Amino acid sequence: MKKMMTWRVVDIVVAAVLGVACGLLFWVWNSIGYAWYTAAQAITPGFGGIATGIWLIGGVLGALVIRKPGAAIFVEVVAACVSAILGNQWGIETVYSGLAQGLGAELMFAIFVYRRFSLPVAVLGGIGAAVGGWTLELVTSANYAMSVTFNVIYLSTMCVSGALLAGALGFALVRGLAATGALDRFAVGRERQRLV
Repeated sequence: MKKMMTWRVVDIVVAAVLGVACGLLFWVWNSIGYAWYTAAQAITPGFGGIATGIWLIGGVLGALVIRKPGAAIFVEVVAACVSAILGNQWGIETVYSGLAQGLGAELMFAIFVYRRFSLPVAVLGGIGAAVGGWTLELVTSANYAMSVTFNVIYLSTMCVSGALLAGALGFALVRGLAATGALDRFAVGRERQRLV
């Protein structure tokens, strides 16, 4: 069990590559997602959470590929750092968000002792990332001063977005990547080989 949880050099390298790739995705999403967020907020305050799922995907991808403690946090934080370095409207706060979101995803995979990596667990990882992000924003964005209705709507829409755009989409992306053979050095790639 201990050997299964020890990080290999290839784990670190692939986690870093995933983090950079997600950071580039976040950087692109900073404009698109923020525009969607703003439009949704105009419809109903708190509804903007529906646009946040892409920013939560790094932790889910990291956990699904690396399958070791710390992978979700590592990938999400690296992605947040890349997004902040490339430039966005939130600056250094992006890194704090990455840490909170990565921790939320990490906790969901830890509940299953890093042994289950099914679609439902990936969806839970996306929801965990959403709860982590929402909790941080409660304090850093002063959302605690907003109404209970706003916070319930915001948390609910973030969880739906996290479940779909981070969890389900993340699961599909990892399966698709595994099908190419790119992940054959990882458990997800070996699972694909057994199915073929």
